[in-house]
Amino acid sequence: MAKRRKKRRRVGRPRRVGRPRKKGKRRRGRPRRVGRPKLKKPKKRKKRRRIKKRKRIVRKAKTIKKVKRIIMVRKKKRKVAKKEKAEKQEKKEIKKEITLKIPKVKQAPRQRADEGAKKTRIRIIGVGGGGGSIVSEMSSFLKKASFVIANTDTKALREVNSGIPVFAFGQDFTKGLGTGMDVNLGRESALKEIDKIKSLVENQDLTIIVSSLGGGTGSGATSVFAKVSKSLGNLTYGIFTLPFKFEGDKKMKIALEAIEEARPYLNAFSVVPNERIFQIIDKNTPLKEAFSAINKNLISGLQGLIEMIFNAGLINIDFADLGKVLEGQGKLAYLNTVEIVKKEVPIEDIIKKIISNPLYSYNVEGAKGVLLNISGEQNMSLTEVDSISRAVTKIVNKAARIIFGLSQANKERDKIKITLFATGCVSPLFKERVEQRSRKAKPKLKPKKKEKKEKKTSEAIKIEIKKKEAESEQTARQGNGISERRAKVVKKNALQLKEEADDTEAKMMEEERAWEVPAFLRRKKNL
Repeated sequence: MAKRRKKRRRVGRPRRVGRPRKKGKRRRGRPRRVGRPKLKKPKKRKKRRRIKKRKRIVRKAKTIKKVKRIIMVRKKKRKVAKKEKAEKQEKKEIKKEITLKIPKVKQAPRQRADEGAKKTRIRIIGVGGGGGSIVSEMSSFLKKASFVIANTDTKALREVNSGIPVFAFGQDFTKGLGTGMDVNLGRESALKEIDKIKSLVENQDLTIIVSSLGGGTGSGATSVFAKVSKSLGNLTYGIFTLPFKFEGDKKMKIALEAIEEARPYLNAFSVVPNERIFQIIDKNTPLKEAFSAINKNLISGLQGLIEMIFNAGLINIDFADLGKVLEGQGKLAYLNTVEIVKKEVPIEDIIKKIISNPLYSYNVEGAKGVLLNISGEQNMSLTEVDSISRAVTKIVNKAARIIFGLSQANKERDKIKITLFATGCVSPLFKERVEQRSRKAKPKLKPKKKEKKEKKTSEAIKIEIKKKEAESEQTARQGNGISERRAKVVKKNALQLKEEADDTEAKMMEEERAWEVPAFLRRKKNL
């Protein structure tokens, strides 16, 4: 038979017996435990408690000692301070007795050198699709200028960097699309929103208009932006790119006509043909990389120009110097910045790279205004500076205004950075355009026709005068009986001859009137 298992009684928490403890009163004794035998506590716990107590006591003692030290140090400091105050007061009282009180003059706070100067404001505006892509790439490199991208195509404006403000114009004409190589449509859409364009260009010292010409928006609207900028009194500088040859002759014609239209409203402008990119990059390179290479060259040039204006140096170039060089209208400009390690490249090669940029179809030859800035390390020699500046002055026009700047930087070791900005350059492309215009502009003027008429009348009068002279000679010879050889012609003034001609005309008129009378009346008169 299976034995039954005894049920074990579960022992829970012992129940306390006695009165409940009141708040605030100390518990006396321990309550009796039920259901569990009384167990002895191990001795280790007592030791641990003793050790903890000792540590607490030691800590308190240490803190007390620290506090006492701090209090003692403070007391000493207070005593020393009191003594110093007392000594100062004694000295002041002695001075008062000896000398009179002199009122203190408050000194004005020192001002920085830059506080009084006006900060130059530069705004770069990208007009059209190509100009917008160039400016969006520029914005990450140039920090001391503000940027705006203007276009009729809203889809192209969405792809622009988020940090750049965007201006969509001509929505009524294009409905958010491009102009489709229609220059007139681009011009009209810009003209309709002139007030908004004014708000973009207002309160700016220098406006730089960047555009890829050959399309509709850039070619049509660039002249409107330039005109508004000039009307507000801003210095206006244009940077334009010309289309590739494979894009067709029509695009090139549109681009050149757009430059001629915007030229009177620009102080200066630079032209970069896209076809020149093949001199830097292989023909197998993709189109996007080719465009980015052009953009990088333009960015380096503008960066050097802005640094030249803002950064101080040993020989400083500022915005006033730039204004002097940009004086005038429609000048062709050359902008180039070169940064090279001296040890790797000789100075002769550096000079060639500065003077002739492979992306430009022209160079500095014949320029009438030049800004040249050289920045390098502190140990830069005078011979290097002299050779660079002489090479530039030889090529430029003899009567050119050359402004030279020099700055030294601690960061640039074994490096030279040269920025050259020249205006009044000569290009064969624009020479041909001017000659064609001069040939076409030769209409037959009206005053010339009048001169011909006057000549005819004067010739007729001379003929009549000669006839009358001949008649008078003959009458004189017959009356006096003088031989023809000894006969002398009587010379008369032009006024006298005119008077005679008038008299003869009057006589002729009288004779004609007489003949107009009928025959029967004529007889009566004779009778």
